[in-house]
Amino acid sequence: MNKDKKETTIAAAIKYDGKKDQAPRVTARGRGAIAEKIIELAKKHSVPIKEDPALAQILSRLDMDEQIPAELYKAVAEILAFVYSLNERYRGQGLGD
Repeated sequence: MNKDKKETTIAAAIKYDGKKDQAPRVTARGRGAIAEKIIELAKKHSVPIKEDPALAQILSRLDMDEQIPAELYKAVAEILAFVYSLNERYRGQGLGD
């Protein structure tokens, strides 16, 4: 990679509703200014953010509202475990719900 070339920000958001979905779905994705807006909105609404450039790259190629493919289950499960652990920590501090 050329060191003079600025890396483009890539972001993807997923949502999982175990009652309705078989797998998490892509709810937002983008590059550059759109990715930065996704991150800004996530922070504004206290949505946990996990940096994983390789996974973001793959998720950003999926269609909106598309369920993630089975080959990504393990990687996304690690993200969901991260989010659930944050939620539990916040509840323990009286910050959740």
